[in-house]
Amino acid sequence: MPLHPFLDRSLAIRWSQLTPDAVAPDIAAALAAAQRHLDAVAAQDLAAVTFASSVEALERACDELNRAWGLVGHLNSVADSPELRAAYNALLPAVSEFYAKIPLDSRLWAVLQAFAATAEACALTGIRRRLFEESLADFRQAGADLPPEKKERLEKLESELSQVCQKYSENVLDSTNAWELIVTEEAQLAGLPAHAKEAARRNALAKGQGSEAQPRWRFTLNQPSLEPFMTYLDDAALRRRMWEGSIAVGAAGERDNTALVRRILALRAEKAALLGKAHFPDQVLERRMARDGASALRFVEDLHRRVGPAFAREAAELEAFAAQRAGRPLGRLAPWEIGYWAEKLRQERYAFDEEALRPYFPLDRVIEGLFEICRRVLGVRAVARPEGAVEVWHPEVKFYDLIDEADGRQLGSFYADWHPRESKRGGAWMNYLVTGEPQAGGSLSPHIGLVCGNLTPPAGDRPALLTHREVETVFHEFGHLLHHLLGEVPYKSLNGVNVAWDFVELPSQILENWTWEREGLDLFARHHETGATIPAELFERMKAARNFRAATVTMRQLSLGKMDLALHLRPERYAEGDLDASLRAELRDYLTPTEPEAPTLVRRFGHLFSSPVGYAAGYYSYKWAEVLDADAFTRFQREGVFNSETGREFRRHVLSRGNSEEPMALFRRFMGREPDLNALLVRAGLTG
Repeated sequence: MPLHPFLDRSLAIRWSQLTPDAVAPDIAAALAAAQRHLDAVAAQDLAAVTFASSVEALERACDELNRAWGLVGHLNSVADSPELRAAYNALLPAVSEFYAKIPLDSRLWAVLQAFAATAEACALTGIRRRLFEESLADFRQAGADLPPEKKERLEKLESELSQVCQKYSENVLDSTNAWELIVTEEAQLAGLPAHAKEAARRNALAKGQGSEAQPRWRFTLNQPSLEPFMTYLDDAALRRRMWEGSIAVGAAGERDNTALVRRILALRAEKAALLGKAHFPDQVLERRMARDGASALRFVEDLHRRVGPAFAREAAELEAFAAQRAGRPLGRLAPWEIGYWAEKLRQERYAFDEEALRPYFPLDRVIEGLFEICRRVLGVRAVARPEGAVEVWHPEVKFYDLIDEADGRQLGSFYADWHPRESKRGGAWMNYLVTGEPQAGGSLSPHIGLVCGNLTPPAGDRPALLTHREVETVFHEFGHLLHHLLGEVPYKSLNGVNVAWDFVELPSQILENWTWEREGLDLFARHHETGATIPAELFERMKAARNFRAATVTMRQLSLGKMDLALHLRPERYAEGDLDASLRAELRDYLTPTEPEAPTLVRRFGHLFSSPVGYAAGYYSYKWAEVLDADAFTRFQREGVFNSETGREFRRHVLSRGNSEEPMALFRRFMGREPDLNALLVRAGLTG
């Protein structure tokens, strides 16, 4: 066993040796090594400083720490345990403070400024100039020009932020895992799809509830359990209990995140003020495509105005439909009624039940189809390693290599972990573990990444059968992964997904489009028992229903973006009083009217509050990037969804380029023009 397993640089990560007791000594060693590298940069003769001794040396200084701490953070997301959580939390303040103080080190800033004054700096071009300019911007944006007393406060602030955000995340995970609903009478499960009922029965058995002779059914707040329950179950009282459980996540007792939300907002506001910005969005968005909070807010409000009338019509239509089906006036629907009646309306209007698609989406074939689409469009081939050939962190995890079809070069490898566990945080995400380094021939060594989800798991002898939305999730996260694995930038900080966050969703969201194309679906959407493709009639109903309640779907995303910006533009408004009432007043025209009013998800909104920055002040970027993806896909529609030349262009100008240029320049190079917002409205059927 290596002396420091978290510091082992082998491409084959030895997960079994990454134990909680190794975290403290390994991270301590990595911190010490990183500090030595930084000290060496700081100690050089300012009269002799070069690009290699300053910018490139800073780029490499924390490589070992970045990798080791990334592994710890990853395990904290997928293999939570009391021992690992304690080890992670014990090191979190020191690591956060260490990273925060790098751009605040006046010695390092002096080195960069000394280099900036050299002839070599003036002569820089291309990727070297980009790295230099981004390095200067990183330091300035983080506070390099602040006086000593403000730098000291900023370091402490960053450390506290990381701890408070970690506690917020733990409260969400723990309160999610603490809730369950046990049903003892099968008659109460009328309307629930058979697969969801069977999964609940098996879940109960696994928890010691019920027996084969006297079954019980256990439901949780994990998405594969919650979503079909709230969409299909006829029993409104049970749906209400599930809804009440979901809104209590991060909102009750010792796991109530209210005070943490307010503290996070206050710390972020103080950070922005220290850095000379009016508020946190201006500080965060300075180098993103939106540039400032006002521009992001204008984008959200512009889309809101465009879809507002359709949104109001959809809400009224749903209320009228529910009343007609009930045979009496109902008024405002309850929050636990919205999904149920919306599904009934969709089935009536389009004769389409999304559950009818599930048999055509076994996970293994979805993955195979995804890989084939990427092979045809992008010229890359994913090859699974034999089970047991590579260590993984859980038996369900698969490992693959990604090969360039043109020259047989291994571009990278990745892990895939698709199903929920109590030790794993919710949602779906991509991350990177290793970013390749330049080799003698000019290419990069293989990248290593991962993709995780919480998709419908297999049940007994039946394979994991996904909803179409889950299929979209698989494609989405793999798009992020490709952005990392196809990166060709020789500097890690500029490679892959290290781009402006309102651009980072373009590669992920554009890949979702192939899940709506008949040519794409026919590669993988085959009945798990018969092998038949989706019948033409079902496909047409699926396409017709695609934009069902599109304004409502759009408005939900806009409401989250508006809530994010409202919280961070005016945090003082939410510092006391009823947090939900204040937010609902701000979002009145963005929320589906219900009785009773539903609380916001502010206390369980991990995108905003589970890390010091994350998507905070940037949640609008999902819609921003959706404009880019809808527009960019029009080129594939014109030239052929499997047109390999178009795919190579997208790979060449977007996927491989990381942050080597301004994102708008990359988009223009692929499309030949600026993005057109109307493309999104056309795709969503909201132009009429």
